[in-house]
Amino acid sequence: MKYVYVLQNITNKKICYIGYTNDLKRRIKEHNSGEEGYTSKSKWRLVYYEAYLNEKDARSRERKLKQDGRSRHLLMGRIAKSRES
Repeated sequence: MKYVYVLQNITNKKICYIGYTNDLKRRIKEHNSGEEGYTSKSKWRLVYYEAYLNEKDARSRERKLKQDGRSRHLLMGRIAKSRES
């Protein structure tokens, strides 16, 4: 499986990071290890992920979420609603 995931900064509660990986648990640990560039200064919590059977589909979805404001906005609204419940 391939995953597209969204992380929330634990300190300021902002949803700030969208990524792609083939090993979700390992990748979250890497982000929280303090050695991962953009995410090195904070601790992160997984708030959303999507699973794909192939890499092409997952990378395409990640790219769309990062480049298309409307897609990102819709996803963030969906995440916000699920956190209200």
